[in-house]
Amino acid sequence: MKVIVVGCGRIGSQLAYSLYKRGHIVSVIDESEASFKNLPSDFEGRLHEGDALNHDVLTRAGIEDCDAFAAVTDSDSLNIVVSHAVLTEFHVPNVVARNYDPHLRGLYELFDVQVVSSSSWGAQRIEELLGSSEFRSVFSVGNGEVEIYELIIPESWDGKQVGDLITCCDCKMLAITRAGKAALPEKQSILRTGDVLAVAATMDGIIDTRKNLSRKKEG
Repeated sequence: MKVIVVGCGRIGSQLAYSLYKRGHIVSVIDESEASFKNLPSDFEGRLHEGDALNHDVLTRAGIEDCDAFAAVTDSDSLNIVVSHAVLTEFHVPNVVARNYDPHLRGLYELFDVQVVSSSSWGAQRIEELLGSSEFRSVFSVGNGEVEIYELIIPESWDGKQVGDLITCCDCKMLAITRAGKAALPEKQSILRTGDVLAVAATMDGIIDTRKNLSRKKEG
C-alpha cells in the first residue's frame, strides 16, 4: 500500500514508521525539515519538505497513485483543508485526519473527512476507567462515541434477566458467553454467575447500566 503522511511530529512519525515496518511504501510531508529527525534512523521512506496544500508537493509525494492519506499535523485547518482536497480532487480512497482541538471536530464531519480525535477519545477512556472496574472496554468505534464492553456477571445477579440490567436505548446487548460458548441473548435470558455479557453502549448507556447494577446490588 502506498501511503502519504502529512505531519512528522510525535503522531506522524510514529504512524509513518509503523506503516514502513509493516512493508508499506510511505511518503512523509512536513513544512520543517527538522521534523524528520523524529523518525527512527532506519526509516527508509520518502521525505518531502514543503506545504501539503501545494499541488507540486503532493505530486512529488505520489498523491496521484497513493492508496491512503493521513493528515496528522497540530493544525486543524490544515488537516481539514488538505484532506478535503485529497478526497475531492485526487479521489484517494482512504483518507484519515487527526483532530487536534475537540471543539473543531464538527468541521471534519461537515467535510465528510474520517477523523480521529485523540483528545476526546482519551478523555472518555479516562472517565470510563475512573468510573468502574466492573465494565471492561474491549473495542472502540469512531472516536469512542460507541464502545463494546464486557461485564462479568457477579453472584448478586445470578438468576436475573438480561432485560433487568439493560434498560435504556443507549445500551444494546450483544452476546452472553457461558463456559466458553457464546449465544445471542434476549431480554428474558437468565444471567448466571460468571457469565460474560457483551454490550455496545454510549457513555450515557454504560452509566445507566452501571446504575442498574448498583441498585440490584443494594437491593
